[in-house]
Amino acid sequence: MKALVLSGGSGTRLRPFSYSMPKQLIPIAGRPVLEHVLDDIRGLGVREVGIVVGTWSPEIERAIGDGSRLGLRVTYIRQERPLGLAHCVRLGRPFLGDDDFVMYLGDNMLPDGVADIAASFRAERPAAQVVVQRVADPRAFGVAEVEPDGTVRRLVEKPRHPRSDLALVGVYFFTPAVHAAAEAVTPGARGELEITDAIQLLIDRGATVRAGVYGGYWKDTGRIEDVLECNRHLLGGLRTEIAGEVDPLSSLSGPVVVAPGARVVRSRIVGPVIVGPGTLVEDSRIGPDVSLGAGCVLRGTGLSGSIVMDEASISGIDRLQDSLIGRAAVIAPRRDEIRHRLVIGDHTRVEIAA
Repeated sequence: MKALVLSGGSGTRLRPFSYSMPKQLIPIAGRPVLEHVLDDIRGLGVREVGIVVGTWSPEIERAIGDGSRLGLRVTYIRQERPLGLAHCVRLGRPFLGDDDFVMYLGDNMLPDGVADIAASFRAERPAAQVVVQRVADPRAFGVAEVEPDGTVRRLVEKPRHPRSDLALVGVYFFTPAVHAAAEAVTPGARGELEITDAIQLLIDRGATVRAGVYGGYWKDTGRIEDVLECNRHLLGGLRTEIAGEVDPLSSLSGPVVVAPGARVVRSRIVGPVIVGPGTLVEDSRIGPDVSLGAGCVLRGTGLSGSIVMDEASISGIDRLQDSLIGRAAVIAPRRDEIRHRLVIGDHTRVEIAA
């Protein structure tokens, strides 16, 4: 089995960050979303991965490389314009050949893994197997109408009156039968070649399509609030690891990672917290639920529930909560300010007035 990972979207809901970096490289719990996805794929026993990339191809290739660091062999597949998931399958055909494959959206987080669903697909080999999860309001999702034995009868995109609460979560397993269906579909209402149309065509032609229900944590990291919530969830499984320096005047409680080259000086850290490589935390109160990237500087700052990307600098901010701070951003000092949901893009300087 091979894997096809879709990482070509523009990420409009994650602006301003997606102006300067691909959404798949936004860090959650210290690692890019795309690395979490690739970890999940490796957990399925898959080693050959095709990554569909768009205009951010150089940045993604620089971050992931040939995949060997992650135990994978990665091939990059260029999509000039986002023309739909079935279009990605068309582009991936030379890489995929006649192998079965898993298709995975590159901004989806399923940290509990889908190994049991993959095993079911390998054992039964339906033409396609979609991964679904029960949701309270299916109207915002693609929905699978499923028979009691798990056979998919129909797929409906964002139905006004859903007949099912099983939402598609962005992971699909396919045999080579999908290629003919992907070639046969025409653009839908959004002007794209929809994978749901290709799967429905398989059903209409009499092929077996099954649904596997995923009961674990699932988050589409397409919005800032989803990124922060997912960061909190993943940090919940953190284990203490102190490889950097913590001076005697500092206190650490709960699970805390201090990466190599990081320094904690006269500060209090309440886990879960990750302090990235080469980062300085001085005279500050950090945590809980904080992930600091590499090369950051925090002085005289109180920070919780936030992600700070590489080389950012924050000083003199008494309380900063539930915020996403971009790469190399600078937040200038003012005291006694309370900030919630601060969103600062890359290479931005902000002065908070008293």
